[in-house]
This record gives sequence, structure tokens and C-alpha cells, in this order.
Amino acid sequence: MPQYDNTNTGMMMRNDSRETEKHPEFRGSINVGGVDYWLSAWVNEGKPGSKIEGRKYFSLKRSEERRVGKECTSWCRSRWSPDH
Repeated sequence: MPQYDNTNTGMMMRNDSRETEKHPEFRGSINVGGVDYWLSAWVNEGKPGSKIEGRKYFSLKRSEERRVGKECTSWCRSRWSPDH
């Protein structure tokens, strides 16, 4: 049976153990170019007067590599809107 290739794939699930606003609303993992990363996400809403006022988007934070105890070092932001 051929082995499944999970390169450039990922998944996120709601974080059921969230206790404070600092904890992510979603957690998961992603594989980019053969390297696995932990992924955390918070749902935010655009501020009044901004181009995305009232629209929801994800703020994402990924770890450098998926290793236990490794500190998250890279930031990226992705915007999601029901219009897209």
C-alpha cells in the first residue's frame, strides 16, 4: 500500500482547553515544504474605520518547527471574510 503524502497540508480544530483570551481559539498543525509546524489561531474582528470593519479574520501564529518545548518565533496574519 502506498504511503500517504501529507506535504503542504494541514488542519485546525477548536481549542476546547482554552481558559483565557491569550490562549488560541483554534490549534492544529501544518506541513509546508515537508516541514511540520504547530499552528495557533485567534478570531478577530476589524476595527471601526478600517478597510475590514466588522469583518472577521484569523490571526495566526506558527512555531518554527513542530518540536515539544520549542518557542513560537514566526508570525503571519491571514484575513478571512465571508465575501471571499
